[in-house]
Amino acid sequence: MDYREFFSQFHYLSEKPGIGGRIKVFPEDFVVIEDPLPSIFEGKKYAIFLLKKRNWDTMAAVKEIAKRAGIRHRDIGFAGTKDRHAVTYQYISVPAQAKEKVEGVQIRDIELRFVSYGRFIKLGHLIGNRFRIIVRDVGEEAFERTREIVRELREKGGFPNYFGYQRFGERRVTNHLIGKLLLQGDFEGAARLFLGAHEGGMEGDEARKNFWETGDVDRALEEFPNFLRYERAMLHRYKETGSWKRAFLSLPLPIMRIFIHAYQSYLFNLYISRRIEEGLPLNEALVGDIVVQVKGGIPYRDRTYRVTETNKDFVNEKIRRNQAMVSGPLFGFSMRTAKGLPGRLEEGILKEEGISLETFKNLPKPMAEPGGRRELLIRPLGMIYGYVPDTGMCFRFFLPKGVYATSVLREIMKDH
Repeated sequence: MDYREFFSQFHYLSEKPGIGGRIKVFPEDFVVIEDPLPSIFEGKKYAIFLLKKRNWDTMAAVKEIAKRAGIRHRDIGFAGTKDRHAVTYQYISVPAQAKEKVEGVQIRDIELRFVSYGRFIKLGHLIGNRFRIIVRDVGEEAFERTREIVRELREKGGFPNYFGYQRFGERRVTNHLIGKLLLQGDFEGAARLFLGAHEGGMEGDEARKNFWETGDVDRALEEFPNFLRYERAMLHRYKETGSWKRAFLSLPLPIMRIFIHAYQSYLFNLYISRRIEEGLPLNEALVGDIVVQVKGGIPYRDRTYRVTETNKDFVNEKIRRNQAMVSGPLFGFSMRTAKGLPGRLEEGILKEEGISLETFKNLPKPMAEPGGRRELLIRPLGMIYGYVPDTGMCFRFFLPKGVYATSVLREIMKDH
């Protein structure tokens, strides 16, 4: 199953026909510019660089920079991963004493420019991202269709805040399935899927297919290409310990958590889709809903309150003024749950999946997930668009951190 088939299960909010087309035909068609927190420029222990990359995964770029500069990749900080098939700009921090070494690094399709001294940049140290995107292979009628969709969604409060395909795997849509198996304690099943899932046509797929069919670890170590370093590390650890659980726990924590986060994201997407399917509003709070505060168009997900019969009118007035947004569940052991009709929808999804909130606590400690809330709608800031002959539809907008531009474009393109 590819990501288009995977996403076909989630409902559109707009009822208008889409424009079709293709994104990321060229890396320059998808430009991402990070807006960092001003606080990253406070301090002198780290040198802050602006990293421009083209056709590079963020983690791969960081590791290559570290290798060329002779420093540990863990000593390089960044606020978030950016799209690979794109041109992206983001800030990284390196130890101050490594500044000159990093300035001397030369890598194809990577540019580094020293900005200032500051602090170590951690994941989440950003306000959001600005996007410049071209949708190709569309006709002039795409402009009017876009205008109709944008008008409709503005009336409905915004775009559905689905997690984008990057969360689940573009070619091997398995991250959320692996996450569910880990939650169920089936480390062997999770390992089999992580190591053996294959779509065909990718380097290493034949080796994955053989492992899927045979489960032969020794053969896999002979056949898996060296670039599948996490897979090979897991196989080696299994040979040492005979335990798939220990093999998984040998992976870097960010990699392990990807799977749990992907499953959370799948359930969140499912919640939005079910709400649309059942005709429940995304931009109007129902009794029992949990809403998040909004300031300057930016949601503050740690500031939430429950909707009651007493405060419902007051809350919905704040939503109309863009001072609050209805939220959905990022399931976890300490998540604030909804009540009433929204709460029953949350409970129904957990029951269907055969899990509970406590399940997220029973994971090995580094992977345990407290959960949280996430707004149901996206309101792109400063959105402008136009049709350029011989090019296509061009879009510019800003999104808060953790929000996917591909989810905005999905409603406009309706290509999957």
